[in-house]
Amino acid sequence: MAQRMLVKDYMSRRLTTLKPETEIVRAVHTLIKKNISGAPVVDEDGRLIGMITQIDCLKVVLNAAYHSEYGGTVGELMSAEVETMDPETSMIDAAKQFLKQHYHRYPVLDQGKLVGLISRRDVLRALGDAWQ
Repeated sequence: MAQRMLVKDYMSRRLTTLKPETEIVRAVHTLIKKNISGAPVVDEDGRLIGMITQIDCLKVVLNAAYHSEYGGTVGELMSAEVETMDPETSMIDAAKQFLKQHYHRYPVLDQGKLVGLISRRDVLRALGDAWQ
C-alpha cells in the first residue's frame, strides 16, 4: 500500500516563494509571518534556482548583531545546490531520502518546474495513513 502512495499525493502545492533580488530582511519577515523554516527561490519564469532557510537568515542576523551590517539579497545567501524530488517518487523512497539527509523539506519538480514541497511531516502523515 505505502509503495503506491506518491509524493504528488501528499506534497504542499500552495507555496511561498522568494525572488533572488528580495532583500534578506524582507525574507526573514516572510518566513516569520508564514511560520515556515525555508522557501524556494525562483527566477522570473518560476524555475527553482535555490532555497533560503532560517539558518541562512540567521547568519545575516548574527552578523548584523556583531557588526551592524544589515542587508544582502536572497540570491546572495541562498543555497543554489538544491536536492529535489520527483512527484512520482513513492513515499517509502521519500522517507528513505529524508533519513539519509538532514533536510526538512524538498522542492518537488515536474519536468524542471516547481510544483510543490514535500516535508518530513507530509511523509509521516502518508505513512500514518498507510497504517490505518
